[in-house]
Amino acid sequence: MNDCRFAFSQTTTPLIDALRVAVELHCAAFHTPGHKRGQGAPENLKLLLGARVFEADLPELPELDNLFAPEGAILQAQVLAAAAFGAEQTWFLANGTTCGIEAAVLAICNPGDKLILPRNAHQSAIAALILSGAVPVFVEPAYDLSWGIAQGLTAAAVAIALEQHPDAKAVMMVYPTYYGACGEIEAIAQISHQHHIPLLVDEAHGAHFAFHPHLPISALAAGADIAVQSTHKVLAALTQASMLHVQGSRIDRQRLSKALQMVQSTSPSYLLLASLDAARQQMATQGQALMSQTLELADGARTQIGQIPGLSVLQTACSTAGCVAFDPTRLTVDVSQIGITGFEADEILHQMGVTAELPGLQHLMFMVTLGNTERDIERLVKGFKTLAARSLDKSVGQGDIKRLFSPILPIAPTLPALTPRAAFFAKSETLPIEQTPNRISAELVCPYPPGIPVLFPGEVVTEGAIAYLQQVIAAGGVVTGCADRHLRTLNVIEA
Repeated sequence: MNDCRFAFSQTTTPLIDALRVAVELHCAAFHTPGHKRGQGAPENLKLLLGARVFEADLPELPELDNLFAPEGAILQAQVLAAAAFGAEQTWFLANGTTCGIEAAVLAICNPGDKLILPRNAHQSAIAALILSGAVPVFVEPAYDLSWGIAQGLTAAAVAIALEQHPDAKAVMMVYPTYYGACGEIEAIAQISHQHHIPLLVDEAHGAHFAFHPHLPISALAAGADIAVQSTHKVLAALTQASMLHVQGSRIDRQRLSKALQMVQSTSPSYLLLASLDAARQQMATQGQALMSQTLELADGARTQIGQIPGLSVLQTACSTAGCVAFDPTRLTVDVSQIGITGFEADEILHQMGVTAELPGLQHLMFMVTLGNTERDIERLVKGFKTLAARSLDKSVGQGDIKRLFSPILPIAPTLPALTPRAAFFAKSETLPIEQTPNRISAELVCPYPPGIPVLFPGEVVTEGAIAYLQQVIAAGGVVTGCADRHLRTLNVIEA
């Protein structure tokens, strides 16, 4: 919980201030890192980054506190972050949201414990299952067939999973999804708590929700026990800098701290940690104004692109189960009506100086954040006008594209043949894909679109799953997670 020893204003930046003092000491450094405050840094890297950044690239000096036993500047910064984001306690993460998800599962689940989670969980959740030995109970998220986009979990699906697996130790959900869809989080939190178990939320893409009334409710405000956020993805922290927030009494915080020590670097970057302090201060003091500006830019782009013939823009009103709100800063544009795939559109737009966050078969997704400008929006709209005006010949018909969006997934909550941990440590072999039905997968296989894993380590391979994956590849989609991205072969557990 918030430490009463510290009553700092949100305008302050205790960790940045401590780092600034350490930089000005100009000591003879006989400690790490090896470049010694930039004196030994490569010249081409100093030309790229500037010499000053190396002076601030320091280790855990006495005046800089210790990430794993904070008592000074780091603790002060984390207390301020907890207050700003609505948590009782916050941990800074120098290894991204990935380590936060892993630590959260390690803190909650013992080997053999069941964890209810969605099929469209991030690969860090699979790593967490392998590390913890927890048994996944996969629940299929809701699905928007017209757009080919996975939504969030429904409360009804979670209730069924808990009815069938009353011994589950926790529920995990992704909120929001990559495309900005926000599932029924308040209802799911209530159901989880009725079963006396915590709700863990992968809120990697929702760190901005707490700072504007026109954004979806934050996971903590909705009742989550743990929320892990990628502060670098949508706010202004440096890449890889994230936060883990906790509230309530359902989480063993001492065990969580121990788990974080296992999965974080013992040499955390103070550049990353200081950027978290700065991002918090920026949002605590200017967040609503910055988000108002961001929302205005996103709304303007959505309106202008939606008026271009042949293009469709995903609107922020939800029309399917499992979606109670959309993040309006996410902009998804369907290009299938102009006879081009999202992958092809992405290549053309990139050549015009406009880069999407995520291209798919049917559409592209763009992230509008506090760092974007009116000029960026102008270039985006101009790029789409040019793209649509070309009226390229159809390489994949719209009907063919949309018929792909029916993943071969189990509808009922299911248990795998092997746990991901058992599958990870089992001996495996590589076989031609046609020989793998009824074998147990040793790999995670996730097609984009729609970004829902079709196979997890430990699951039985089916003919339907293979046919679906091959169809996605033939139509121009991308399959990730497996060694052979063309899916001519697959790693399976040895018989």
